[in-house]
This record gives sequence, C-alpha cells and structure tokens, in this order.
Amino acid sequence: MSVLPRPLSARPRPASALSRPAALLCALTAVAALLPTGGSAQAAAPSLAFGACPDSVPRPPAPDRVECGRLTVPLDWKHPSGPRLEIAVSRVPASGSPAERRGVLLVNPGGPGGSGLPYAVTKRAKLPASVRRSYDVIGFDPRGVGRSAPVDCGAMGGLFDSPGTDPVPVGPRAERSYLGSLRHLADDCAAGAGTRVLPYLSTEQTAYDMDAIRAALGEPRTSFLGVSYGSYLGAAYAARFPHRVGRMVLDSVVGPWDWYHFDVLQSRAMLRARDTFFAWAGAHAERFGLGGDAAAVRRSYLRVRQGLAARPVHGFGPAEFDRAVYRALGRTERWAGLADGLGAYLAGGSPDALRPASAFDSPESRNYEAANRIVKCADGPGPTPRQIVADIRRIRRLDPQPVLTGLEASACAYWHHRPVRRTPLGSPDAPPVLLVASAHDPVTPIEGARRLRQVLPGSRLVTLDDDYSHGVFASRGNACVDGAVAAYLVDGTVPAADVRCSGPGLPVTAAAAPSR
Repeated sequence: MSVLPRPLSARPRPASALSRPAALLCALTAVAALLPTGGSAQAAAPSLAFGACPDSVPRPPAPDRVECGRLTVPLDWKHPSGPRLEIAVSRVPASGSPAERRGVLLVNPGGPGGSGLPYAVTKRAKLPASVRRSYDVIGFDPRGVGRSAPVDCGAMGGLFDSPGTDPVPVGPRAERSYLGSLRHLADDCAAGAGTRVLPYLSTEQTAYDMDAIRAALGEPRTSFLGVSYGSYLGAAYAARFPHRVGRMVLDSVVGPWDWYHFDVLQSRAMLRARDTFFAWAGAHAERFGLGGDAAAVRRSYLRVRQGLAARPVHGFGPAEFDRAVYRALGRTERWAGLADGLGAYLAGGSPDALRPASAFDSPESRNYEAANRIVKCADGPGPTPRQIVADIRRIRRLDPQPVLTGLEASACAYWHHRPVRRTPLGSPDAPPVLLVASAHDPVTPIEGARRLRQVLPGSRLVTLDDDYSHGVFASRGNACVDGAVAAYLVDGTVPAADVRCSGPGLPVTAAAAPSR
C-alpha cells in the first residue's frame, strides 16, 4: 500500500481494535527503490533530511539545537523491495570545533520499547562536555516504537485492567489462569500488530536500520551508546556489522541469553535487591517506621501487599503494587519513596504515594508494552507453558511472594510467530567495546556483562562497585566511570585492564530519582 509519509510533528493515535493491523500496514510504504541486503546501505545511501522536531522532543539550551527527520527503510531487510516503514531520527550536532569532531554517536535508552527520539537531547545533557563537543548525538525511535510505525496490542490479555489480576499465581487453578492471560496477550498482539508484521519488529532488523542511519548521515562508522536493552541492540549491530563499529559503549548489559532466560534471572536478582531494601529500611527505622530489621520490614511489606490484594483502592491492587516495587528497586534514589509509600498505606490505607506519575494505560505506555513483547518474541524461540509454571514455582520456593513483573517474554510461549534461532550477538571481528555495569544492578545483573564480553574479544568492563542501581555512565555521577568512558569515546583509549570504580553505597537521604 502506498501512502504519504506521516508528518513528524503529528502525534500518533492509538488505533481501534479493528483498525490496528490496517493502520500499521498503512505505515509500511511500498516503493520501488532497492537497498542492498548485505552488510551496508552505503551503495545506495538512503535520504535523511532534517527539520523541526515534534513537541515531545525537548529543546536543548542555546546555542545547541535539535533537529528531526525521517528515514525510509524496508520492513524486511532480506527483501528490500517489499513494504517499507519510516524511522524517526533526531540529531543534536556536536558543539566543538571541526577538529574535535569524532563522528556520530547513536544512542538508545533501553526497553525494548523505549523511545529514543527525545533521548538524543536528554541523555546528551548528562554526557561529559568532551563527548558533547566531539559527537553529533543521534536518537531514533526503533521500529514499532513512538513515531516509527508504532504498534498497539489492544487489551494485551488484561494487562491494563485496573486493578489487574494478581501477577503471582498460587496453585494449579491460578497457574492455568496465568497461562490463559499469556495466550490472550499473544492473540491480542497478533490481532493488533498483524501476524505479517510480527517477525520483522526484531532487534536484528533494527540493527539494519541503525546502519541505514549511518549511511544516510554519510558516516563510515557507527559509534553507539546503548543502555539496558540498548546493550543488546549494540551487540546485535556488532554481530551484523562488525567492521562498521566505531566506539561502542554498552551500559547496564543484557547478557547473551534468550529473553525468557534473562527475565527469570532478573526475577531472582529482584529478590536480592528487595532483601537489601528491607535491611536498609530496617536500619532507618526512625525515618520510615516499618520495623527495626529486615524481617520486620518484610512483614510490613507483606501487610501492604496482602491488604491491596484483598481490597484494591481506586484501581490499585497487587499488580499495580508489584509494578511500583519493580520500578523502585531499579534505582536506589527511589527506595525512600517506596518506604514512605509503604508507611503511608499502613498509616492511612492510601496507596497514592505508590502510584506512578503517569498512567500505566496511557498511549505511550501501551505502545511500550506492546513493542516490548513483540521485539522479545521476535528475537528468538520462547519458553513452553510447562517451563513457565516450573520456573514460577522455583522462584516461589526462593520467596513465596516474588516480584514477577519482569517476566515479559513468558508471552512468547503462545506467540503467533515462532523464530527458529536467537538473535546473533557480538563478533570477534568487532573492535574493543566498553562494557559498563553496576555491581548490584537488579534489572540487568552484572553477570550479563561478564557473559557478553566472551563474544566481544578485547572488550573491557568498567564496574561501579558498591552500587545497586540500573544505568551507570552519565547517570550515577561517578567521575571514575564517566572519565574512563569519555576517554574511550573521545580519544579511543581502551583501558589496559578492567576498571573498578568506588560506588556510593546505599542511600543515606531521600532523593528524587533521575531518568536514565
């Protein structure tokens, strides 16, 4: 179907249940021009013209500026003459002299499902000045996200119900219901996105899009900063285009596992982080009033969850509670807010202090959750229903009340497209990559960085010790980490050995949580 490109300033609107597949297919424009199927788009470099950005992209302080454009790419890079879609791209030019310029630095904030269009501005603002002077920082919405043919999976098996069903199934009946909700989620994504599209909203296809952005900008190499899922995307780019890699920083690293295995490992790391939170809150009993040790705080925590499970308050029940806990555990700056929220509920029965600032069922959140499942299930084979139940039972033997919010790839057990292989990650032909990790990150445990380096020979690992948060470089304010990464990006300095930096430890005061 041939359509006019959607203006970049237009805001995406969620399609109705009947029109979603057609709406997405209409975003995939068919044209006759071919792009190469091999390792580069340079032979017929695509066109990328920049202009004004949509209102969702913040403006950097003058004299810096941000500009946006659209790049047309194939839906399937193995069949470039078929349907096409548009990738929304943003750019903040380097602020230094021409002699200081090192090229382009593509950035990705994570997910899968995170919008990268504003990230060129928000992340760049936190980068060391030497990096800002050296690189044009390039953001982009990956396919299926934001303004790049956004997907919508409708109800997603009841995921957006308020209050939602208790996400921790106990007993055979609850387990059957849990699996049923996963089946309905998969069906909703097949209906919402369209089964013809599901295979191509993958990390590997997005890696090809990244190389097309490079070619459109006329650059010989892609330098890249990827956080969380962005590390997985960067490793996929290195596997497909090792000789196109410039300087690559992978922060808060997802290991080279299938997504379901990663999700299970994360759920165990969340238990360790929560135990650390319990002990920390107990050590500050006078501040939070939840009890004088970890066991007492745990009892307070369970009273809150059990109370919300028995009587949800204005749509806030156990599913909403677990999502709030999952988010808070990922950054220690959020721990005081979580402890205060538990105390407020115990004191007055209100969970308002635990509610997120933005609605879970907002259009942006719906797009994120849809893209998250679609990408994960496109990246490799999923688990079996039997495996899911067995793993939940194992996790519950570790702790009968776990946080299972992150088991997103469980839906792949019922997916309408079944990939036959996992996404290739890393390459011995890529130049040395810098991996960055927090020693006790519960969202992307450090074991992922240690495992990924095995498929990226010559790479170095920068570890922030005594740290419990997700997102490190230009995020934690650590001079040791930021200095090592800046030297690598600007001067190409690869550390002679792994780098260990002293971290901040557990929080001592309440503080607002910065974004990644």
